Amino acid sequence: MSHLTSTEIAGRIEDLYGAPLADLEAHAQDQPPGMLSALLGMHDDLALAERSIDLHRVHLARLIHPERQIGRHEVPHLLDGSRRLAEAVAVRDVQAKSVLAVLQSLAPVAAPAPSPPTVALPVPAPPLPARSTAPSR
Repeated sequence: MSHLTSTEIAGRIEDLYGAPLADLEAHAQDQPPGMLSALLGMHDDLALAERSIDLHRVHLARLIHPERQIGRHEVPHLLDGSRRLAEAVAVRDVQAKSVLAVLQSLAPVAAPAPSPPTVALPVPAPPLPARSTAPSR
């Protein structure tokens, strides 16, 4: 599954709001919770999941290094590291999918073409009372 990285998501948030992420984070702290703070939180969760993936990948690489013996003591560590890596990947995928869906729903929509200005037609004057040809009394 292809996914966007936290860096790409940050760029999309910046494009949507027209400001650098650091400025948006400072602005969001002074505001009541809303869409911006939700997007920033989702971005932080995605970045955390990516760091976790890197950490567990490095840990597993050390455990299975070709010059290292894998004994009974290392097997539980390998299994635990593999489980944690799988969890971090799942969190990353869910976060990336969710934040991308939200960003796509917030994408600027093309404004409808303006309708030509309507010219107000003058209101017709009320009809004059009909003149009678009969002599009045």
